[in-house]
Amino acid sequence: MAMAALSSPLALSNSHYYNNKNYTFKASSLKQRTTLLPVLHHRDRTFRIRCTSDAGAALLLNFEAVMKECNARGVKLPLDMVDAAKITGIRQLFLHRYFQLQGSNLVMSFLMKHIPMLRTRMLADPSFLFKLGTEVFIDILCTLVAEYLQRRGDFWNEIHLVIGDIVVGIIPLVIVVTNLSPIARFGSYSYDSESLLGGIQHTIASLPGSVFEAERPGCKFTLKQRIATYFIKGALQGIMAFLSALIGQGFLNVIMMNSKRYSYVNMPTLNKTAALWGIFAAVSSNTRYQIINGLELLFEASAIGKIPNIAKFFSFIVRFINNIIGGMQFVEWAKWSGVH
Repeated sequence: MAMAALSSPLALSNSHYYNNKNYTFKASSLKQRTTLLPVLHHRDRTFRIRCTSDAGAALLLNFEAVMKECNARGVKLPLDMVDAAKITGIRQLFLHRYFQLQGSNLVMSFLMKHIPMLRTRMLADPSFLFKLGTEVFIDILCTLVAEYLQRRGDFWNEIHLVIGDIVVGIIPLVIVVTNLSPIARFGSYSYDSESLLGGIQHTIASLPGSVFEAERPGCKFTLKQRIATYFIKGALQGIMAFLSALIGQGFLNVIMMNSKRYSYVNMPTLNKTAALWGIFAAVSSNTRYQIINGLELLFEASAIGKIPNIAKFFSFIVRFINNIIGGMQFVEWAKWSGVH
């Protein structure tokens, strides 16, 4: 039962409790940067959990404390965060990150308020958009260079095919990076465990974002879960990459078939190309990006990695190298499978 406690010692006094059906929390009014020892009462059991208040990661704010901080800043939370605050509470770290990110600029404010998929990832890893943007930028740059070297004088005449190739390549890339990113979990969500769909949802929801995702207060993973993550995430990425390639390559084939310029060109086999993308994403991409997440985690935990710009530079370098390796692997896979 991985439940940490409570509310910020700055926001709550001795009279503040967090209550739900089975749990009662109490937080003492302690000074900032001291150790908080909350007591969790569950029926006839009592568990003492040690956490620190330095980063606010272990501090679980109840609904009243969350609303108090929101009202003080004039911020309105999205409905899913309001529901989480009512049911399980919200960790102070995630709440303060939301305040900071939604107030940074208009674009970020829109993303944080209206796109939950990005919001949960940005709260868990504020550099998520940087990493995703880095991947897209590197992929576009490398693709343009490769396409130009291949087409030479026909590059601008075939720019629509170049753009199509870029889109077909970017979609699986975005899927992989997003699928393996850590997610801010506001609390436990119930599924109908008796149904097959509910069981699958519960299993997937309990897994880490990637094999090496760091544990946080209230968010622990077993070795079996980490091993299962590699295979389940790989399978999901393979399926999504197959479907996106099926649509993207199909669109490119239609363009080429309706153009006299490419009447002599042998069209790539659609199902075979999509299958290649799916297998490549499930095996090669999944493995490489799992390793990248682990390397970034180790570096960010070091003293020099705590400097944001240096951490971003490290991320850019390892992802650039990974893109080169991935491109070389894909070419070899395509030659081996006959899709080239």
